Amino acid sequence: MADNVKPKVRVPKTATAGEAFVIKTLISHPMESGQRKDGDGNLIPRSIINRFTCDFEGENVIDMTMEPAISTNPYVEFEAMVQASGTMTFTWYDDDGSVYTETKDIEVS
Repeated sequence: MADNVKPKVRVPKTATAGEAFVIKTLISHPMESGQRKDGDGNLIPRSIINRFTCDFEGENVIDMTMEPAISTNPYVEFEAMVQASGTMTFTWYDDDGSVYTETKDIEVS
């Protein structure tokens, strides 16, 4: 598990049924591509967030694969649309097998 990994998510507290709204996510993670060398000339092992998903009440909203060129502290912004109130679950998957999850409730009027 990488040190000091911290997910942050911004979802509006309320939304209108059938209208798109913006979701913003950021995860603090010291990404390492696996291509750099340390002071002794040894390769530093790859350590990246390699996948991000967002589900709403068990239904997938977005599922993206991240490659080694992804920046440190990856930021993802996307739009979603829901028809009813519920919980959004955001999940980040790390190369070392760690999984980081954040949930946010949204109320639909």
